[in-house]
Amino acid sequence: MEFGFVYCNVQVSTGRMESFFQQLTKGNALLLITILGFGGSFQAGYHKTGLSSPSPYIQSFINSSWNDRYNEPPSPQKVTMIWSLIVSMYAIGGLFGAVSVKFFSRKLGRKRAIICNSMISVTGAVMMLTSKEAKSFEMIIVARMLYGYSSGLGMSLHLMYLGEISPRKIRGRLTLTSATFTSFGKLCGQFFGLSEILGRRDLWHVLLCVPVCFSVAQVLVLPFLPEAPRYLFLEKGDDKACKRALQRLWGKGDYKQEVEEMLIEQTALEASPPKSPLQLLKDQTVRWQLITIFIIYFCNRMSGMSAISTFSFDIFLKAGVPKDKIRYVTLGLGISEILTSISCNLLIEQTGRRPLFWGGYTIMSAIWIVVTITLNLKDLSWVPYLTATLIFLFIVSFCGGPGAATATLSSELFIQSDRLAAFVLMGLHRWFIFAVLGLLLPFIIDALSSYCFMLFAGVCLLGSLYTFFLLPETKGKTLMDISKEFKAITVCGKSFLEEDKVETKL
Repeated sequence: MEFGFVYCNVQVSTGRMESFFQQLTKGNALLLITILGFGGSFQAGYHKTGLSSPSPYIQSFINSSWNDRYNEPPSPQKVTMIWSLIVSMYAIGGLFGAVSVKFFSRKLGRKRAIICNSMISVTGAVMMLTSKEAKSFEMIIVARMLYGYSSGLGMSLHLMYLGEISPRKIRGRLTLTSATFTSFGKLCGQFFGLSEILGRRDLWHVLLCVPVCFSVAQVLVLPFLPEAPRYLFLEKGDDKACKRALQRLWGKGDYKQEVEEMLIEQTALEASPPKSPLQLLKDQTVRWQLITIFIIYFCNRMSGMSAISTFSFDIFLKAGVPKDKIRYVTLGLGISEILTSISCNLLIEQTGRRPLFWGGYTIMSAIWIVVTITLNLKDLSWVPYLTATLIFLFIVSFCGGPGAATATLSSELFIQSDRLAAFVLMGLHRWFIFAVLGLLLPFIIDALSSYCFMLFAGVCLLGSLYTFFLLPETKGKTLMDISKEFKAITVCGKSFLEEDKVETKL
């Protein structure tokens, strides 16, 4: 009986996947999702891990260029500071990119904004390619900032575009593709970083420019693909263009359900015009959405995943893994990350979002506690490989849990009038934490050694408790229904709306 039940579930899941892929191939949806993915989240993932492998060569380049310029070697503190700037400028650029998403998407529309963003990525690649010949570590810093700007703007636009082309029934799967492309970008950064490919002293600058190929492809292909239907209907007021876009994306049909959902949202939009980020922060009706997204992004960034992505070489070296094997270990981690992300894509519409959050955070917290213990026992020959296994399990827990579910949640929390301002605030929050973490983490690792991972364990525990007790389920619900779910949240018997009503009566 048990075997029959499992077989039945597999059959149902397979049938749903066939239906899902049939929907994608009826129009241009699959091509658009692929182009958006490689030009958006893929590049952000690549730049997070692409810097890890050539880090010794870049630090050596800083030494040599400083010595050539000033005829004296720089102090170790100066090299660490310049290296920290190279790492953190990516996040600072992402911060500015996230802030500008409202300007670009409102003035140019989703599609043309993404094309302009690709040109910024191309400019950064040109600077990175010429930095070695010019013997200028400053050009690397500027190039990293441009990469960050492109990633900050591109990731927000990518998620926004996916959310605005997705039918409700498959919205979770479509928005989750952004996490899959991020994981694939990380894997490619690790793969091309192998010493047998581009991870060599003479090719590190080429390694950091590989994603520019996809930026060029995006500039060439995207003009021939449709604009986001929800943008056309709700912001441009062009219902005919909206229906044409839906038919080009998903094949012929009347799409009454999608249009009715947009009409309901349009009514809400007329009652509540688009807000600025500051107005959204002051709005009591979306306070729980903002708190939720801020806590989840904070927990994601401070969970330790960013540390693994950017400083995996240093972490495994500290753990005692032989130096010549570290790149292959990180490549294995990248493969596990993308496989987990794809597996989560098949399950998210069945399991929902909440179990992925609180379950993933709980396992991640436990793993960091054990990793702290193993790092203090690294003199034992088998311990380094146990540490690597634990980090592998951490990545599986993150990518199959909070990492994947966050990509879905970002496009489900806010209605159209709030979405642009929300993406600005989310981007500011996400990239600010990433910038601070990139700047301080090398010093934190030096100061706290293995005990720095206890900080990550505490953050993961916070994420587990919050998502278990307060996060509503969003699976299969309209944006208006989700908004009502958040308004119903109460703490100590009161909600933000009730507090607002009491203040109004007084």
